Amino acid sequence: MEKLEEQIAHLTRTVDDLSDVVARQETEIATLTRRVHMLMQREGEREAQQSGGIVVGDERPPHY
Repeated sequence: MEKLEEQIAHLTRTVDDLSDVVARQETEIATLTRRVHMLMQREGEREAQQSGGIVVGDERPPHY
């Protein structure tokens, strides 16, 4: 009986530790999601302000 109680205590502690990890990861993911969204907005605004001076991929340069 004592061995079972020890195992239950160990499993309870493990579950609590994992719960803390998941909660911390949820916060980090939310923060990173906001940052990526912000960076995408900034990049979109930057691209909108540029006059298209960069050739991307198989795009023809303006002198053709």
